[in-house]
Amino acid sequence: MKLSEKNLRTGLAANTLTTALFIIYGIALVWILILKLGVQFSYMENRNTNFIPFNEPVILTSENILNVLIFMPLGIYAGALFTRWIFGKKLLFLFLLSFLVEGLQYLFRIGAFDVTDLMTNTLGGVIGLLVFSVLERAFQNGIRAQKFINFLAVPATALLILLLVLLKMDLLPVRYQ
Repeated sequence: MKLSEKNLRTGLAANTLTTALFIIYGIALVWILILKLGVQFSYMENRNTNFIPFNEPVILTSENILNVLIFMPLGIYAGALFTRWIFGKKLLFLFLLSFLVEGLQYLFRIGAFDVTDLMTNTLGGVIGLLVFSVLERAFQNGIRAQKFINFLAVPATALLILLLVLLKMDLLPVRYQ
């Protein structure tokens, strides 16, 4: 087998795993943000809209930080999987996906449309893109960076699924109702 064939197969295997992890992440994102873990929260009837960014006295709220953190993997996966897209197209993808989440929360009466959330979600995605870009430069190869991301993402995804299942089964000391 030629070296280029081996690189092609390695890249294809990495892409397949990254795609599977991306799909699992997407399902978890929908379950958390759209379906709200299948739980009725008291704030779900709040169908207000907020078009004033960061209108709270404190900008670094736990909600804003969590929004950034939960969308960082989206940016990392976009960087790894959409290699032919320019940065602007990836940014538009992150923004539109965040807009879709905010819009669906409002439409399905499971939250408010909040421009601050839209901005922090998109910021999280951009940080994820930058993280992948830094890893790509550090490894001097996109496939190696992707394999490293997969190495970290497999146990992180398994842990996320375990935590979500335990939370749903009410087996954690944390209560979300």
